[in-house]
Amino acid sequence: MGILGIQDMLTGMYLHAGRTQKSEVSSTDFTELLQQAGDVRNISPKEIYQEYLKIRYGNVMIQDVGKDQRSIDSIGAGTSGTGNVVIAPNILEQMVNDPQKAAYYEGKIQHYYDTLPACQAQLSLMGHEIHSSGIVIHPDGTVTHYVSGDLKPEVRARIEAQMRAEAEAKAERKRAYLRQSEEAAYLRRLEMETAYHRLDIGAPGLISGLSGMNF
Repeated sequence: MGILGIQDMLTGMYLHAGRTQKSEVSSTDFTELLQQAGDVRNISPKEIYQEYLKIRYGNVMIQDVGKDQRSIDSIGAGTSGTGNVVIAPNILEQMVNDPQKAAYYEGKIQHYYDTLPACQAQLSLMGHEIHSSGIVIHPDGTVTHYVSGDLKPEVRARIEAQMRAEAEAKAERKRAYLRQSEEAAYLRRLEMETAYHRLDIGAPGLISGLSGMNF
């Protein structure tokens, strides 16, 4: 059955989750609600709960993700936008079967969304924009927030323009140095040529003077 056929149940579960996050124990048994929905619609409680999570949080993926940097980088490269939630399969099972676990982990997910605007603002002040971000709930229950992005186009353009200006200034200094070196070399050649010319002029008189001396 498609998502439209179960939206009435999902709406009930959405409201229920809001209550469970505000109190430790809800008057409605979330596990029982899921089971009843599965019995009536011939859909498993896990499938219904996944649809509920997608409606509430966006791009929800069920998979194991390691806590090492390579695994986190891989998730960042494989997602886009800021509405990404990754839940380990064993954690999803706990959330389906235990309303307190569901409330706990949904609270973690909501915290990510609540803190996202501040994160975006801080990165924006630094000249960056977010390409992909999300929350990962690992098999051991720990949580990782990830963010990948780049410089804003206008910031990148400004930096590149500054780098070009600095490179041109450096090239101009080099050209000026070469011109000065060439001019200095030319002046040295003139001085040497002048000195040789004076020596040539004075040489006959010097030789004549030397020939009249007695040794």
